[in-house]
Amino acid sequence: LTGKPTVYGTLKCGGIGPGGIPEITSSEEFSVLEVTKKSLLISCPAENISSKFLAPYTSFSRVHQKSVTCLDLSCGGGLGVSTSADGSMKIWQTNNGETRRVLEGHVYDVNCCMFFPSGMVVLSGGMDAQVKIWSVEDASCPVTFKGHKAGILDLAVVDRGRNVASCSRDGTARLWDCGKSTCLAVVADCGAVINGISVGVAENTIDLGTPETPPSDREVGTEGKLLLLAREDKKLEGVSLQSRQSVFTFDGADAFNCCTFLSGVNILGGSQDGNIYQLDLRNTKVPVQVVSKSGAPVLSLARFREGFIASQGDGTCFILQQDLDHVLELTEPDCDPVYKVAVSEKFAYTCCRDGIIRKYQLADL
Repeated sequence: LTGKPTVYGTLKCGGIGPGGIPEITSSEEFSVLEVTKKSLLISCPAENISSKFLAPYTSFSRVHQKSVTCLDLSCGGGLGVSTSADGSMKIWQTNNGETRRVLEGHVYDVNCCMFFPSGMVVLSGGMDAQVKIWSVEDASCPVTFKGHKAGILDLAVVDRGRNVASCSRDGTARLWDCGKSTCLAVVADCGAVINGISVGVAENTIDLGTPETPPSDREVGTEGKLLLLAREDKKLEGVSLQSRQSVFTFDGADAFNCCTFLSGVNILGGSQDGNIYQLDLRNTKVPVQVVSKSGAPVLSLARFREGFIASQGDGTCFILQQDLDHVLELTEPDCDPVYKVAVSEKFAYTCCRDGIIRKYQLADL
């Protein structure tokens, strides 16, 4: 717990018991509440907290040769897409990790990738300052967006995907028209690197302003949407996607790396110093709560059921749920950053600097 002395203790495995379940005992500081083949529930009675540690259900080490930097899942959860420091971007089957398509066309490394809602199209952004759209069926690249002046760091699909958004090291966030391969607008130009973005529907009590000129008919699904910007200059900003007006700016203690929506009023921002800020859009001056599990950079955040899942630069990856009395820890990466987490209904997938994609079973929360 932040601000309290660390509690140290030991766990010992006394061998494998009946049914292949390890027999685990702990020193007096901790209490072993439940052990299964893939999980371990431990409590610290003195502090009244508990954590469930999950081992991977399976791992895929042959998709990429080097560090896996980003990944996403198709809507049905059957396909994954990932990028790597080996320069490749691949589509693979989530049941066995077998490569289905290799997406080639970016110059230099690909930084980010995501599926469109249909699951048949992939969006990617690279160090080459290009944003590309790919067909899952034949790995072709029908659309390339050019306009950013530096590497692309994050992407977002607006609504069903007639428009998409991107952010870059050049300090801008742009809105693109997929059908015509053109830039509709520079939504934000903040003079600082934008590390991450997220698009969400803001509750109708939030004032998003009105556009100075009527939006182009090529703009589809931007009304009522807020674009979150996780900025290198320690600011988390919300910009109205349609009016392009700044709705709020929150000052953190360090650079923001990632952001996401929990609901129409609640958002999260993850920062370089390990803090996860939860803000209420109706009053962003003071955070609803600040979660800090380790001092390592927060690298990804995603909404999950009644809470969220976060990954960090020291290999920490955890799930917090409102109605769950314990934290769920996804284990195995040893001090290697977990860059991204993607969640389907029953599984979580993580990608790590050690080159391994890990799959965790979440069915029994």
